[in-house]
Amino acid sequence: MKPSRPSPALLSPTPVPLIVVLSGPSGAGKDAALSAMKARALPLSFIITNTTRPQRPGEVDNVHYHFVSQQAFKRLIDGHELLEHAEVYGHFYGVPKAPVRQALVRGKDVIIKVDVQGAMTIKKNLPGAVLIFLMPPSLEELMQRLKGRGTESAIDLEIRLDTARSEIEKLPFFDYSVLSYQNRIEEAVSDIETIMHAEKLRVAHRKYSL
Repeated sequence: MKPSRPSPALLSPTPVPLIVVLSGPSGAGKDAALSAMKARALPLSFIITNTTRPQRPGEVDNVHYHFVSQQAFKRLIDGHELLEHAEVYGHFYGVPKAPVRQALVRGKDVIIKVDVQGAMTIKKNLPGAVLIFLMPPSLEELMQRLKGRGTESAIDLEIRLDTARSEIEKLPFFDYSVLSYQNRIEEAVSDIETIMHAEKLRVAHRKYSL
């Protein structure tokens, strides 16, 4: 009796599109990583956050944020159409579900940039998401990066560092940690690509319910 042959579907499983959540402390290099990924023209869908705050000079609607009214944002909350949302200084921010669904239907991997608290919420609502923590090599380097911005007072810098310390404590809840060195963001992006490639090779693919 001849042994049965595995079906072609088992030999060549179709990779499931990924939902990747990129997070980490302020100053860790999340925006720089996204810019580098876009520059590589990777076939990814970069999800843009909705916000009710006013548009600032130099910002482009539907590029930096989707700028929406309070009423529109409330409708998204009431309709359970946000993966996560939060109020910051009187303005709301949230990740819309619709573009995530659309990307998955097209077979495209999704990248979502959020703060650490937002990542925790997404992981709770969407356990199949891949959470990547972008980690500065040290708090000292993180302080130098924040100082280099020249946008925060000494008190604000201390608040951001205290926040960073508490966010780093959430690291065990993430799937991966990627070091982000100053002026070496391409290395971090290569690590993120490696993670995504490894996820594609999983025997048990991640599942999503949006």
